[in-house]
Amino acid sequence: QLYYQVLNFAMIVSSALMIWKGLIVITGSESPIVVVLSGSMEPAFHRGDLLFLTNFHDDPIRAGEIVVFKVEGRDIPIVHRVIKVHEKGNGNIKFLTKGDNNEVDDRGLYKEGQNWLEKKDVVGRARGFLPYVGMVTIIMNDYPKFKYALLAVMGAYVLLKRES
Repeated sequence: QLYYQVLNFAMIVSSALMIWKGLIVITGSESPIVVVLSGSMEPAFHRGDLLFLTNFHDDPIRAGEIVVFKVEGRDIPIVHRVIKVHEKGNGNIKFLTKGDNNEVDDRGLYKEGQNWLEKKDVVGRARGFLPYVGMVTIIMNDYPKFKYALLAVMGAYVLLKRES
């Protein structure tokens, strides 16, 4: 019985990983779903909103689009709006971002000496969202003990659940 429960738990985990990898392939984004962690994009997005991303490289980046980007030296991606785009004749595109709720652009967030982002920095572009669904993620990050308690309860439930 215990062996069956452990196998059931392993199947749930592997199914979740397969769904995640499938979303990565379908959306073209290394992270197809992200949670807004700050209030820098209010009123468009609030802290805890769950964003759905795509990152098709053929689509040009335009001013007004909301992008999720990674900056060298920072682990957590940033969700902000593109405010300026510079296209060069050779097809090279550089752009500047800013949070809707911020007073200044994001040049202070970029790595030292970097004034513009490039397409390689983009993780994805916001295509839709679910309000406040990501609050669970924020609570788990803010209170690590809660995260471990929740994981222990879920693991115990799967392992101890009896089939009818």
